[in-house]
Amino acid sequence: MQVNGYEMAYEDRGKGLPVLFIHGYPLNRELWQPQVDGLSGSGRILALDLRGHGDSQAVKGPYSMDHLASDCIALLNALEIRKPIVVCGLSMGGYIALALYRNYPERLGGLILAATRANADSPEGKANRDAAASLAKEKGVEAVVESMLHKMMSPKTYQQKPELVQRAKKIMEHTSLEGVLGDLMGMKERPDSRPTLGTIDIPTLVIHGADDQIISAEETRQMHSQIQGAVLATVPEAGHLLNLEQPEIFNQAVKRFIQPLLY
Repeated sequence: MQVNGYEMAYEDRGKGLPVLFIHGYPLNRELWQPQVDGLSGSGRILALDLRGHGDSQAVKGPYSMDHLASDCIALLNALEIRKPIVVCGLSMGGYIALALYRNYPERLGGLILAATRANADSPEGKANRDAAASLAKEKGVEAVVESMLHKMMSPKTYQQKPELVQRAKKIMEHTSLEGVLGDLMGMKERPDSRPTLGTIDIPTLVIHGADDQIISAEETRQMHSQIQGAVLATVPEAGHLLNLEQPEIFNQAVKRFIQPLLY
């Protein structure tokens, strides 16, 4: 579908309450296949490829979180979805979900923050974004993927599910250079969302992988504690890609969360 001047690829399955799944960096909608397959009987499951990712058109960046949130709204508008939806964002997708809440609160009826944080990048984090961008320009997307892959999942996943690791690697490699650079610069300059947390007045689920090597349990607890009435769920034997590593546990947590919101 044409949105905001580029071609966006997306999946739309099921009926009822729309639940929009937003992937992280450098991933695409294939990340959410276990949720598209497993939850489409519980609602209308939407999964998109952000600009420059998967099958969506690559455009020059930077990709600010506000721009990416605008892309999500453009898709909803094109699909004529006007009622409040549930948004689930993982990692960078969580940054976008928080931007959606800041900019379009009337469009959200529920929020799922998975393997993400509210803080802006620290000076060290910004330097790491610049280093990753230089690596991508010099050696390509594959080099960036190789540098990240070892920390994306639980140590047990690397030991016991090598085929899943290879699947994640292929998903990550299906990102354009423009997409990688656009994401890195957008994340580097994203605002601190901690002031937003205290304003959230819709049902919220914070979900975390027990073995996440990127987002600490303490960061997750602090974010959860600042959102009034939020539910906290921890997925065992799962890392940063918790929905892919433990899809049944993840899906059950989402089902429990959205059940009272169904219409």
